[in-house]
Amino acid sequence: MNALPSRQPSRRLPLLMAAASVLAVAAAVAAQHVFDYRPCPWCILQRMIFLLIAALCVATAFAPSRPLRIVLSSATLAAAIGGITAAVYQHEVASKMYSCNLTFADRVISTLGVETLWPALFQVTATCAEAAVSLFGVPFEFWSLTAFALITLGIVTQALRAVRVRVA
Repeated sequence: MNALPSRQPSRRLPLLMAAASVLAVAAAVAAQHVFDYRPCPWCILQRMIFLLIAALCVATAFAPSRPLRIVLSSATLAAAIGGITAAVYQHEVASKMYSCNLTFADRVISTLGVETLWPALFQVTATCAEAAVSLFGVPFEFWSLTAFALITLGIVTQALRAVRVRVA
């Protein structure tokens, strides 16, 4: 048995992060359609970020070269930090606003036209103030924030493993 780490990067962590991201979106959609939690533009933006992270993680898992994995992991980290920022902004600022019209999230959604592409997933149905709800006593956006933070931790863990393997 060889105790040295494999030179081949593991696909497990990026695929786990992709699955967690898709699961976060599925939970949000279930909360919307089953429990009538209506999303605001900031909720929808976070769904889009989770799906972007999932796509980047899958691409990272199957990237053929180390430089490409580094670029994709960096993009994933930037997206996760963007998700953290969106969740904090939603809690600290947007949830106290009656209207989300013309905010950054609203402009991104409008520019990309995602509401018309897949309304069940991306249609805004509440104002920011209306979307300020809790699940088990925890603001909904904090659940999202936790998921983004765990993904960030996963990316950092993956980077540290890659450095350790490279040195070995």
